[in-house]
Amino acid sequence: MSSTLFSPLTLRELTLPNRIAVSPMCQYSAQDGFVNDWHLVHLGSRAVGGAGLVIAEAAAILAEGRITPEDIGIWKDEQIEPLRRLTRFIEAQGSFAGIQLAHAGRKASAYRPWAGQAGSVPTTAGGWSTVGPSALPFDSNFKAPAEMSVTDIGRHVQAFADAAQRALQAGFKVVEVHAAHGYLLHEFLSPLSNQRSDEYGGAFENRVRFLLETVTAVRKVWPASLPLFVRVSATDWTDGGWNPEETVAVSRLLRERGVDLIDVSSGGNVATATIPTGPGYQTAFAAQIKRDANIATGTVGMITDATQAEHVLRTGQADLVLLARELLRDPYWPLHAANELKENVAWPPQYVRAASSKTPLRESVDYSALD
Repeated sequence: MSSTLFSPLTLRELTLPNRIAVSPMCQYSAQDGFVNDWHLVHLGSRAVGGAGLVIAEAAAILAEGRITPEDIGIWKDEQIEPLRRLTRFIEAQGSFAGIQLAHAGRKASAYRPWAGQAGSVPTTAGGWSTVGPSALPFDSNFKAPAEMSVTDIGRHVQAFADAAQRALQAGFKVVEVHAAHGYLLHEFLSPLSNQRSDEYGGAFENRVRFLLETVTAVRKVWPASLPLFVRVSATDWTDGGWNPEETVAVSRLLRERGVDLIDVSSGGNVATATIPTGPGYQTAFAAQIKRDANIATGTVGMITDATQAEHVLRTGQADLVLLARELLRDPYWPLHAANELKENVAWPPQYVRAASSKTPLRESVDYSALD
């Protein structure tokens, strides 16, 4: 019986060759938001490795929406051509390119992970002022954001739509609106970070308003033939925070507004949250949303093994598996997974000599014998 992992997935008029996606992973290696050779090799090698969908990292819709000063961006037209270089290469390998549209909100202007410091970068060192639903800092080492006005919210909705138009010009076939991990849209969803008393705060229908307006604006400019994803954090892992039941409810509303797949993650909005991680620890959330909101889902989080990924898909818990750290460790994980599942998947012709070796791919190979 053929594997589900290597079966195609059709969303609108786009058919992915398999159900393996590269999860967006920030590389913190850009200057002024421009992608460069690092991003080409990083993303391109995962396309060579056989992932059906390669999603570029969080691309800031505004300069002040970057997580760190080294994030990529899609806030100006000059950034389109370098991104187009990525999409051309990815599609030449038989994969499709996606991009995550993001604004970091109160978690913006942070140090990149290996800087040796954490928290907000001061303005004297290249940082900037941040915004959020309420003037509540993410943590003690983060600056308090300025509370956004209704006019500010409208400007950000438009910035998401403008970024989607640039993504289309750059050749991306999937856009994903980032509403997870404690960034701006998630901050509005959660009552722990959103303490407003206007039409964007308080009741559930108010807290989800910014996200729904954003998705509506993006869907208007994104072609009807191409899919739209939204990444969510299914829970804040904290009492009184955003929870799975609210995630199901907003997923139903997102489906009605033209969203095709919910990319299900969790956490990120509460610095002190205790998250019970483990293999596939977020998959149950994807299954719940898929079942109760009647929408396709993607699952991510400590999925490392081909049989594990196959089980998730075959049992209907999700429609797409997104890999992050495992694809950092092994860019060719899809090709190795195909070998493990006994699928006949074509290797790049440049690598056929290795693929045709009778030695199992996960064991040592005497490469001198192939020359």
